[in-house]
Amino acid sequence: MARNKRRWLWACCAAALALPVASGAAFRIKVMDSSRAHVPSNVAWTSETIREANGGDALRGLLISRRCERCHGQEGFSPSPSIPNLASMNSLVIWKQLEDFRTGKRVSEVMERIAGALSPQDSADLGAYYSLLPNSPDPMDSRSFPEPISNAALLGVAARLISLGDGHRGIPPCQACHGPVAYVLGAPSLTTQNSDYILRELEQFSEGSRANDINLRMRSIASQLTDDEKQALAEYYGAGRGNLPAAAISK
Repeated sequence: MARNKRRWLWACCAAALALPVASGAAFRIKVMDSSRAHVPSNVAWTSETIREANGGDALRGLLISRRCERCHGQEGFSPSPSIPNLASMNSLVIWKQLEDFRTGKRVSEVMERIAGALSPQDSADLGAYYSLLPNSPDPMDSRSFPEPISNAALLGVAARLISLGDGHRGIPPCQACHGPVAYVLGAPSLTTQNSDYILRELEQFSEGSRANDINLRMRSIASQLTDDEKQALAEYYGAGRGNLPAAAISK
């Protein structure tokens, strides 16, 4: 009886955790690997891990980054719109994502192998280096950012989601987490991020193949966005509009 009761309690807890974060939302997450999604990240932000993540050596990070240049560019800007730009990215963000890749909590055949060869100190060093790189144009980079917007109507769609969200679906404004100019310490910066990369990550969050977001935040939001809304957000940020107040064109 006691064993059955414990099983029943665990089932109730699991059902409660599976409820939508947003009130009244149809939560459509297709979890590809439940063992990965159960614990989204091995990183817990304690005073110790924050010290470790912020304790990088930028000069050593510069040397390690030579391995990263082929994909992420010499100055932290990728020539491919499907690969993220790292210049000026907050060191805590870079450290966490590398740790998630290293432990398999964020899935990527390429990045899991690369991060697996890095120590936590290596990740901190890379974070220190990339966080110091300017995001202004440089003759040394061959960036694909910014890119043109394919349809001007997408601007209004993206701006409304960024500044207002959608209360009917329980979707908070993007700027609540990513900031009014797409930059907040500790959150992934979208100010100078490539459009194809943003679109792919929104799609992966939506289907659950990316599941390293603590508290299901991005999975619950992305799963409610339409394909057009994902495209609009990706192109808005990819066109360099993230550093402008979205409310100015949200009407």
